[in-house]
Amino acid sequence: MPTSTPVDTFSLAGRPVRRMGYGAMQLAGPGVFGPPKDRDAALAVLREAVASGVNHIDTSDFYGPHITNQLIREALHPYADDLVIVTKVGAVRGDDGSWLPAEEPKDIERGVHDNLRNLGLDVIDVVNMRVMGAIHASSEGSIARQVEVLAELQRRGLVRHIGLSNVTSTQVAEAQGIAEIVCVQNQYNLVQREDEALVDELAAKRIAYVPFFPLGGFTPIQSSVLSTVAQTIGATPMQVALAWLLHRSPNILLIPGTSSLGHLRENMQAAQLSLPEGVLSELDAIRQVRGEH
Repeated sequence: MPTSTPVDTFSLAGRPVRRMGYGAMQLAGPGVFGPPKDRDAALAVLREAVASGVNHIDTSDFYGPHITNQLIREALHPYADDLVIVTKVGAVRGDDGSWLPAEEPKDIERGVHDNLRNLGLDVIDVVNMRVMGAIHASSEGSIARQVEVLAELQRRGLVRHIGLSNVTSTQVAEAQGIAEIVCVQNQYNLVQREDEALVDELAAKRIAYVPFFPLGGFTPIQSSVLSTVAQTIGATPMQVALAWLLHRSPNILLIPGTSSLGHLRENMQAAQLSLPEGVLSELDAIRQVRGEH
């Protein structure tokens, strides 16, 4: 049976990054709020990720808040020359851990400075404008004012590149009229594929697409087909779900998050999985099967 092997790297912010990156969200406490249960374990995960070849880390100062960026700084600063750190602004945390929009110009500038301070940087590689929308789903509406603020911070030398998160194709086009957009981070995985057209649109423009919740997020992907495929090829269901994303399009960069060394190692191994064409067809059909129930 013919086998498909995905390419290993893609350009992000003008630099080649390995397509299996790391998302730091889960390093904070429960609900992405407060300190981790085991700080030493969190630091060990970050160090092993980079030692394993990860050179793309996704974070935000509203994870914790502040906690995740402080952990990254403690574990990895001074940073390797090839490490691309991507952060995001557009939200803050309430005292109760709630997620609150912070999309006014003063909020965005403060968010950039918070990220700079806690990461120990003078300039951030990529800042994504995280549009709150429907929290984990995009909704239409102008984002010009927010992108213009990031473009001004870029001109001032605080931000190298600009990305977007939780946005529609229309919003991407609007933002591109203001500044170059190097990546889009939206929810997308094996069973949640509302962005199929956007993935292909961005691939044609050589723009990175970075799925958040690549394993389903707070509700991990469950599928009997996925489980059967994984058993057949000797992998875990989550490894297969990650491998499917890498096969889906060469512009997809993954940032699976974990606070476990064991899960980190499993995720890294997923980058080495080659999926037979027949298996890819079975996995491609999961969305349609899911939609019938």
